[in-house]
Amino acid sequence: MDTSHSAPPLLQARGLRFLRNDEPVFGPLDFSVDAGEALLVQGGNGAGKTTLLRVLAGLLRADAGEIDIDGRRARAADRSRAIAYLSHLPGLKADLGALENLDFLTGLQGRRRAQSAEAALAIVGLAGYEDALARQLSAGQKKRLSLARLWLSPAPLWLLDEPYANLDLEGIELVNRMVQAHLRSGGAALVTTHGAYAAPPVRTRMLVLEKAA
Repeated sequence: MDTSHSAPPLLQARGLRFLRNDEPVFGPLDFSVDAGEALLVQGGNGAGKTTLLRVLAGLLRADAGEIDIDGRRARAADRSRAIAYLSHLPGLKADLGALENLDFLTGLQGRRRAQSAEAALAIVGLAGYEDALARQLSAGQKKRLSLARLWLSPAPLWLLDEPYANLDLEGIELVNRMVQAHLRSGGAALVTTHGAYAAPPVRTRMLVLEKAA
């Protein structure tokens, strides 16, 4: 089979390393993730899972290594276009309603196809909460609102930092359905976890981070 024209990985890291106060947090790491694939990043507290995602998102600068997106060296504009990041913090405006938050965030980050914010709220189980202020929502509802923002993003690569936190079993199943749908549409996902929950049934690679000695 001729593979000379096969698509490059959606994301590829080579020799990626990060130090904090001259002490290694992770690396050097070599990994890649293709369209239609998930990379499950496992490791205990202090292993560098969140730091890795922040480096990939461009929020922290790696001390060594290279990051390619779609086969070329990642620039700030490439990351902005290609990456949607779901962090521990919900990233919401406390005094805006749920719908206002989504309209504000998609105004900054773009919106996928013709998907509406109202439809995204219904998908994550927040129909009827359109006017509820973000500060009035529970931790689980804030996570669902952040998932609605993720669903609306046109970015093909999702970076999900402990996406199951603050969610009940129904919420965990929601995350898995969203990841499955995103991968079926040609996207990819990096998912960090302590290993408490099984990965969704999708094509998955594993990256295990060990806490630096």
